[in-house]
Amino acid sequence: MRITYKGKNIDVTPALKKHAEKKLGRLERIMEVNDVTVSMIVERNRQKAEVNMIVNGYILRGEVVSDDMYSAIDLVTDKMEKQLVKYKEKLQRINKKQKVAMAMAEDPFAEADHEENLIVRTKRFPVKPMTVEEAIMQMDMLGHNFFVFTNSETDAVNVVYCRNDGNYGLLEPEF
Repeated sequence: MRITYKGKNIDVTPALKKHAEKKLGRLERIMEVNDVTVSMIVERNRQKAEVNMIVNGYILRGEVVSDDMYSAIDLVTDKMEKQLVKYKEKLQRINKKQKVAMAMAEDPFAEADHEENLIVRTKRFPVKPMTVEEAIMQMDMLGHNFFVFTNSETDAVNVVYCRNDGNYGLLEPEF
């Protein structure tokens, strides 16, 4: 596991690094983690720890605010552990479904194991060219928390979404 540390309004001391490495090291027991970025941020007497990690090409992210940076690291590690366990269980369910599908191909009379995560509805819609501001307005009018549109400035498919802090985010895929 390769860990990168970033600090904003705080010096990332060797003691903080050692604590984070000890806590994050236990995540390797669950699954192999490639890259981890730990950001420690101090804003208005709040200690925030953010962790981004790449696992099998997927990005997992967690952030926690606390009064103490050490406890923030502990809490965000617990959050990341739950995400890793959930991701690992999902992979196991997918592998089980694939094995069942292969068995069904060999024996079509075998019982199928139907689990969750089924697509229950498909919706098609025209992707109209518009500006980011128009897309945000359309999303707000529809009462959705995200909106897919063609950006009239770049001719690319983009997504605007509502962030937890009340602001908006823009997703611009790269191909």
